[in-house]
Amino acid sequence: MSLKEKINTNRLPQHLAIIMDGNGRWAKQQGMLRAFGHENGTKSVRETVEASAELGIKNLTLYAFSTENWNRPKLEVQTLMKLLVSSLKKEIKTLQENNIKLSAIGNLSALPTKAHRELLEVIDKTKTNNRMTLTLALSYGSREELLNTVKKIAIKVKNNIISPESIDESFINEHLYTQNLPDVDLLIRTSGEQRISNFLLWQIAYAELYFTETLWPDFTKQHLYEAIIEYQKRERRFGKTSEQLS
Repeated sequence: MSLKEKINTNRLPQHLAIIMDGNGRWAKQQGMLRAFGHENGTKSVRETVEASAELGIKNLTLYAFSTENWNRPKLEVQTLMKLLVSSLKKEIKTLQENNIKLSAIGNLSALPTKAHRELLEVIDKTKTNNRMTLTLALSYGSREELLNTVKKIAIKVKNNIISPESIDESFINEHLYTQNLPDVDLLIRTSGEQRISNFLLWQIAYAELYFTETLWPDFTKQHLYEAIIEYQKRERRFGKTSEQLS
């Protein structure tokens, strides 16, 4: 039995999120510049997106560029932005053929004009696709997202649009970048690092965390299947006891 055949398609994560880490280290191992790792990482993105759609996962969110990444060397940032534009142009056909809707979260206005324009064009062209939603976290930071959410809600309280008593979890959800997405069920991080790095802090409150030593450019469908199989072995209690669940 193959790894894919071991997956119970009735127990898939409804929302899978991935921190794609290790491009730079992968390139260094090859004796190449970091940009080479980012370029090869796009192959893993394509394979992961296609495999997720084939399995029936409805929502996939990829951490593509954080707010902190703007502090990287200028040349690397420029390379990443050029790669974003070229990848969007290349992958639009794949997204359409696989009925995948593209979305994006983060401070998108901080992106270079060309990258921002290309991103919005692909989002618009794929907006009616409904097999899976692929969300790119770009210029994204969870603390910034939460800060913006608090400010939006505070303005509504100040202007007597809502009362403080009416604020609950669902109301907060409505003001997040991810307002149209369910909470994350499974969070994967590659490259051996075991931290969250300011990614979807509110949304992963009950997510299963899966860390793998595999560097992102080496991440294949088989690695994805292994992560999902491990996820399906876990008992998700949401604060309840095992007896309550059974």
